[in-house]
Amino acid sequence: MSETTRRFFEALERHGHERLLKKTNGRIRFDLEHDHEVDHWLVEIREGAVRVSQQNSDADTVIRSDSAFFDRLARGEAKPLPAWLRNEITTEGKFRFIVLLERLFAPPPGARHPRLVARDHGGQR
Repeated sequence: MSETTRRFFEALERHGHERLLKKTNGRIRFDLEHDHEVDHWLVEIREGAVRVSQQNSDADTVIRSDSAFFDRLARGEAKPLPAWLRNEITTEGKFRFIVLLERLFAPPPGARHPRLVARDHGGQR
């Protein structure tokens, strides 16, 4: 398993509670394929509290990806929904978790929050 993937899931676990997911309950399993093996990561969300383990157990949604592509997601170089539309990741289960995943992954490199951009420009258009 790559260091990027490990750091991504460790950061989710360390963060613990995600305010943007406070109304979310469910389990998402990531099956990441590499070298004829599959690494499993289970993300459990209960009213915003996020727990991560490496269990291969039942989930509301299962997301499958090549581990190299998942690293791109973790670095913010790709986003889950467009990746799903391009069949770079495949899913099974509840679709709503694909949309919610956008909140878990890093923004694209160099991205800035619109409020910060407005502040830096003095609110001028």
